[in-house]
Amino acid sequence: MTGATSPYVRWFADITRADVPIVGEKHAALGEMTRSLGDQGVLVPDGFAATAAAYDRFVSHNGIREAMEVQLAALRDGSRPLHRVGKAIRRLFLQGEYPPDMAAALKEAYAELSRRFDQDEVDVAVRASATSRDVPEASFAGQQETFLNVRGEADLLAACLSCVASHFTDRAISYRIAHGIDHLDTAMSVGVMKMVRSDLAGAGVMFTTDPETGFEDAVVINAAWGLGETVVKGAVNPDEYMVFKPLLARPGLRPIIETHVGEKQSRMLYAEGGTATVTVKKTSQVERRARVLDDDEVLQLARWAVAIERHLDSPMHLEWAKDGDTGQFYFVQARPESGTALRSTDTLSSYTLEQRGEVLVDGQAVGEAITHGEVQVIENVADIGRFVDGRILVTGMTDPDWMPILQRAAGIVTDHGGRTCHAAIVSRELGIPSIVGTNDATRQLEDGQEVTLSCAEGDRGFIYAGSLPFRVTSTPVAEVPHTRTEVMLNIASPTAALRWWRLPCAGIGLARMEFMISDLIKIHPMALVRFDTLEDQDAKRHIADLTSGYVDKSAYFVEQLARGIGKIAASVYPQRTIVRTSDFKTNEYAALIGGNEFEPFEENPMLGFRGASRYDADLYREGFALECRAIKRVREVLGFDNVVVMIPFCRTLEEADRVLGVMAREGLERGQGGLEVYVMAEVPSNVLLVDGFAERFDGFSIGSNDLTQLVLGIDRDSTLLADMFDERDEAVKRAVRMLIAGARAAGRHIGICGQAPSDYPEFAEFLVAEGIDSISLNPDSILAVLPKIAAAEARLDKVGS
Repeated sequence: MTGATSPYVRWFADITRADVPIVGEKHAALGEMTRSLGDQGVLVPDGFAATAAAYDRFVSHNGIREAMEVQLAALRDGSRPLHRVGKAIRRLFLQGEYPPDMAAALKEAYAELSRRFDQDEVDVAVRASATSRDVPEASFAGQQETFLNVRGEADLLAACLSCVASHFTDRAISYRIAHGIDHLDTAMSVGVMKMVRSDLAGAGVMFTTDPETGFEDAVVINAAWGLGETVVKGAVNPDEYMVFKPLLARPGLRPIIETHVGEKQSRMLYAEGGTATVTVKKTSQVERRARVLDDDEVLQLARWAVAIERHLDSPMHLEWAKDGDTGQFYFVQARPESGTALRSTDTLSSYTLEQRGEVLVDGQAVGEAITHGEVQVIENVADIGRFVDGRILVTGMTDPDWMPILQRAAGIVTDHGGRTCHAAIVSRELGIPSIVGTNDATRQLEDGQEVTLSCAEGDRGFIYAGSLPFRVTSTPVAEVPHTRTEVMLNIASPTAALRWWRLPCAGIGLARMEFMISDLIKIHPMALVRFDTLEDQDAKRHIADLTSGYVDKSAYFVEQLARGIGKIAASVYPQRTIVRTSDFKTNEYAALIGGNEFEPFEENPMLGFRGASRYDADLYREGFALECRAIKRVREVLGFDNVVVMIPFCRTLEEADRVLGVMAREGLERGQGGLEVYVMAEVPSNVLLVDGFAERFDGFSIGSNDLTQLVLGIDRDSTLLADMFDERDEAVKRAVRMLIAGARAAGRHIGICGQAPSDYPEFAEFLVAEGIDSISLNPDSILAVLPKIAAAEARLDKVGS
């Protein structure tokens, strides 16, 4: 034993996961981590837990169980309202007295903890944990109070009592009622641990699965300056980092697939003087723009998270803190992640917005659903009584006091908070779509305003004006057919990639680099290469703002693009992710920040300076070099060797040779390190010279849009000729037939990534009949087209037999 034996106190070092009935789920996890994971670097602050026996002793000593039963019976029969019942029960605890032996045990444990840190009165955090296991569909997020920077015996005993009393706040009572939990069937344990001086550094929350999509191979970390309560309560918009778990153990790899610097508007600090123990102050502009964690710290936290998840055999929701005095990281809370249990694994569902309108506000999406309804703005929890069921709640932030109305809302929108804040956790649990961290929703939206809330478009959620139509598709996994033809995904943006990880697909057939550049980077690559000589001063200021913290502006492009590609590749790893290098037209490149200085005007950009022709041209050679460096970083630093490069709009064999030469000079030599290079088959010359292109590339992907345009001589953007533009035209089908035959004769992979199979299932059937290897579809087409492909294969098998 590490401390004096008492039925009322257990030191963390003496607690195991089997002690949940004694100290609760959270403290049992912390104890198990203390005992078993210290040799792996996982640190838990020293401390102890007041046990369930202490709770029971307090209740019996003060004779309050019968009084609690009376109050709860009155709540059940409706003779007393919730707020009166909660207040009465809390008063029973707060007016009670500690049994002398129990008080002595707590005082002695606190004195021992103080001695261990060579202090008279050590600063501690006081937190509660219910002693019954959290039911899978209930997180109990923030249901009890937390007290920070508590010093002295008297303040410790008062904080412990307040923690226990908070078991009967209105929010906690209503929460247990909603989840069918007996109020008197659980006891409370109170944890007391040495404070981590994260007020001098930073703290946050971490999940060992992506809380939005349930993607099991990601660690998601939120971070802010100061004590971690600002992140837990959603009072700030934190930094967010995402790490791909399967590659963490490989030496030399750094698989960080997302970094987002949040505003971090304030930080919680130790209070100086007065009765308050902590205070909140605004952060400086420098702090708001800076990352809380560097890459090494992100990777180390992720490794520890994986170790905890593996040892406890459960996806975990963790709170971490960095000590500003020592630089050490500690875990201060740990519990199983409950939101994952809610996700159905036997049904595939997707929401699709069929029409878009004016965007009123946007923020981080929570969930993947769409809803619409009337707005109700409530900024103070004291006003929740006026909430109308079924409205979309708009507020600054939520905490557990808002629970009574959250479950009655159609959607939730907050000004502050990240994906690990209270509003996000609870909305996932309740299955309510929410958007957090909008900054100004309470100012931009008005009571009674009809809006559509969409979380179905990736990481960002949008509030649209009006009630917009949408559709929901649900298919039981058991009914999804298996096909010989590889069915892959077209992905436009990294923000949406993880939404589709459960779809039955063979990889990513088309990841469009130009979409990543416009969505993530927003800057013309040449404007970054030539930043110092840029003439457009407005663009220069905008670029300086976006690339703050990067001395080498080109490094911003490479790092952001690499992480975007990495996130897409992670969603299907180790299956192939085919990344098409940029295929903007000159007018589209010019629309990027700083782009006007580097793009010529063309009468017909569709047939002009695009695709492969740019990559060895003086106007863009340095820009393409950045694209190559990003891909090299994805494969060699992040570790995604499943990335295949695809070259678009390659008109001639000579052009193919030049592009492959440029890639080789940038360290992307075909065949080296298993690198495969494909070519888009979208120009008639690709069809006529299929054997020559097959000598230079490892595979083909048919771009049906451009191929149809060039075979039929129809501008695909022409409204006048729109009814003639049809991939099913016999001339186009003959070209496709020639491509498939030529590729197969050369032993090369042949697939299609154009729009036609998504729009026309009968075209997909034609492709199967011709022997295509893979068909890449838009995600919302997968469930509709798969049965068509399976049926086509069955008919071919029948004919063949």
